Amino acid sequence: MSKREKRAHKQFKNELTKGIFTVLENDREKSFNYKQIASKLGLKDTKGRNELIKKLGKLKKEKRILEVETGKYKAIVKRNYHKGILDLTSSGNGYVIIDDLEDDVFIPSHSINKAFDGDVVEVYIFPRRKHGKNPEGEITKILERSKTTFVGLLHLEDKFGFLRPSDTKIYTDFYIPIENISTAKHGELVIVELVEWPKKADSPVGKVVEVLGVPGEHETEMHAILAEYGLPYDFPLEVTHYANGLDTSITEEEISKRRDMRKVLTFTIDPKDAKDFDDALSFEPLEDGNFEIGIHIADVSYYMDTNSVLEEEAYSRATSVYLVDRVVPMLPEILSNNACSLRPHEEKYTFSAVFKMNNDGQILDKWFGRTVTYSDARFSYEEAQSIIETQSNIIPKRISLTGEEYQVETQISDAILKLNDVAKIMRKRRMDAGAISFDKVEVKFDLNDNNEPIGVYFKTSKEANKLIEEFMLLANRKVAEYIGKQKKTFVYRIHDDPDEEKLMQLQGVIAKFGYRIDMKSKKSLTSSLNSLLDDVQGKKEQNLVDTLAIRTMSKAIYTTENIGHYGLGFDYYTHFTSPIRRYPDVMVHRLLQHYLDGGSSVDAEIIERKCKHATDMEILATNAERDSIKYMQIKYMEDRFDEEFLGVISGVTEWGIYVEIIENKCEGMVRVSDLRDDYYEFDASTYSVVGENFGKIYQLGDEVFVKMKSFDLQKRHLDFVITGKKLTN
Repeated sequence: MSKREKRAHKQFKNELTKGIFTVLENDREKSFNYKQIASKLGLKDTKGRNELIKKLGKLKKEKRILEVETGKYKAIVKRNYHKGILDLTSSGNGYVIIDDLEDDVFIPSHSINKAFDGDVVEVYIFPRRKHGKNPEGEITKILERSKTTFVGLLHLEDKFGFLRPSDTKIYTDFYIPIENISTAKHGELVIVELVEWPKKADSPVGKVVEVLGVPGEHETEMHAILAEYGLPYDFPLEVTHYANGLDTSITEEEISKRRDMRKVLTFTIDPKDAKDFDDALSFEPLEDGNFEIGIHIADVSYYMDTNSVLEEEAYSRATSVYLVDRVVPMLPEILSNNACSLRPHEEKYTFSAVFKMNNDGQILDKWFGRTVTYSDARFSYEEAQSIIETQSNIIPKRISLTGEEYQVETQISDAILKLNDVAKIMRKRRMDAGAISFDKVEVKFDLNDNNEPIGVYFKTSKEANKLIEEFMLLANRKVAEYIGKQKKTFVYRIHDDPDEEKLMQLQGVIAKFGYRIDMKSKKSLTSSLNSLLDDVQGKKEQNLVDTLAIRTMSKAIYTTENIGHYGLGFDYYTHFTSPIRRYPDVMVHRLLQHYLDGGSSVDAEIIERKCKHATDMEILATNAERDSIKYMQIKYMEDRFDEEFLGVISGVTEWGIYVEIIENKCEGMVRVSDLRDDYYEFDASTYSVVGENFGKIYQLGDEVFVKMKSFDLQKRHLDFVITGKKLTN
């Protein structure tokens, strides 16, 4: 055999070894005989098959593969293969989050191997760490795609098209064969389904499944945001038909099964533009000087047969979605705005938590169960706030009321004043016990008739909001405590302790503004965090500090494993008060009634699976809501290229500086490459970029002047240029 033939034979044997491992490791649960392996490797000649048989025998002898039965081979499963979820970063690298590992596994971009953000993947972890403190690995298999449809801009060529995805974490375009384009036109926003990603292809193959419309048009963009997260924007016809066919009348037969509270003074306090009212308060003074407060929640579960299409749809959605200009409800309108909405002067089926309390906010007795109620009046937060601020039961906007209606609303006004006094006592007690007071400013938009933003305003929580919040928290806490102490399976809303590393980072940032937090103990930490959040109220750095403080916190989730709620300072907490818009609350109602009826503890595994789904859907909804705000911010800013704005540096990365404009909270990025006066290096330890030649520093919390450079509505991204840095005294 010549040298050339020997080299070719050696290369063939090396390729054969790689091929065997590829076949066996691609499906490590199965075993294969030599014929199956030969077929997968394309070996059709006798010589090649004989080489394969010899190589299988050698690998078995070397204990590199297993012969599980005569002539059947299997991969040896190594411990360094793990299952996890891929979290991609904007840089193109990623991390795989694995439940039973403390550290996330770093995946460099060249080892992503066609996985997308959120995919469930198999990862091989290298024996030695290469990337700082995190282990490093490569993705070996995609076990489950997090999504199979993608939103983006369609570009058409002569014989094919390609999709430019809106999601910045999707690192590749999609190739669209001409037969998969349907009726879509060049430049339209479309939804594309992933058909396949051939092994040797750079891009996945897609198929247009829906045309959303022309980019920049309001409806198109809102539908695109929902579609990006796989969220629906209308109900299937069969669900609407089923809901519309429900008997929503109040019957004597059903009333007889419930506690009748229709004659107890009952009212709602909600935003002035609210369309559904899923909670109401009742107030009844008692002869002994105490009072009874009822927290009444729409009895959604009464209308939801667990085997119905309505149940399937509500579970699938798991939450209502609140975009800037609309609500995408969890339930059809016949329920969310009618049968389950506690509208004034209507009788409704409710699920209630009723407490006998004294003037110091102490609970003397409690009762949980199904009720029927009658709402005597509807108040907006503004009207309730006016009563609180003036300490008067005269409501200027409602002064035209006469007779019995006026008397009822005067009684409600008195009740609001009493309940506000008690709520303040309860809130102080909660704060003293270790709750964190997050009153983050919400950005809201004034929209014209075409849903275009014509102004920005900031929503803050006032006493009327806090009154309602306090009694909703009371109901949620006491329901969770009632079941929790019975040690039965239940749905909890939990919140873990803050991340210590993020607290240290927060300390470094707030020191620039003259603040500090005390991390000596849990009590000193919560006390100093509350002081910090109080001290920044109304100051330029408030939104930055609020945001960074929230980032130190763990994410609240639904689970059957109770560890308490750190942020609220509760040992037991659940969600009982909003079943119109949250599926977990429906679960809580069902479980509570089951246990009130004497039922045994239910299967925790089933409830846990539903809890995880609800948490996942809540995250998607939150992201969609955030994107709708970003979209409106860009629409608000798109014609303001000539204006200069004062902003605060709200984030620093190796590729850019994020700046939040103080007057309107719009955030954009200044690319490091656009800082032309020096070469800037990113310093992760100080959240800053530092000029190499002149030492100029841009750091988190610095105030800078910026102008608009460009915007991308599809990516929902603003680019700024820095025009100057505000000098500090």
